[in-house]
Amino acid sequence: MQQLEAVKKMGNAIQYIDNPSEDVQLEAVKENGMAIEYIDNPSEAVQLEAVKWDGYVIQYIDNPSEDVQLEAVNKSGYAIKFIENPSEEVQLAAVKKMGSAIKYNRQSIRRITVCSRETEWKRNRGY
Repeated sequence: MQQLEAVKKMGNAIQYIDNPSEDVQLEAVKENGMAIEYIDNPSEAVQLEAVKWDGYVIQYIDNPSEDVQLEAVNKSGYAIKFIENPSEEVQLAAVKKMGSAIKYNRQSIRRITVCSRETEWKRNRGY
């Protein structure tokens, strides 16, 4: 119970807890997504909660699932720069969020380029 209260106040306190339960892990990343950096082998639920806090947190997750990748780029399109070999779906989602995220795509995919141009066009016109 004390562990839970501690991470609710300061998520990074998890670094001082040996073998925290998943509930403690979840509360820690809800308070501060960066706390995932101190969690060994976080579950997908913990990973998802962390990237909901900030998409850039994905840089601290080893081999994130496509669902975690999508959540990260939907939060911040630029999070794609921390994803190794993103699928076309993840690349498209990143570009839809932030058209200029196309510069981090490793593949030259026509659909992504068109999507990037449409996203920037809409943003420039206030859509």
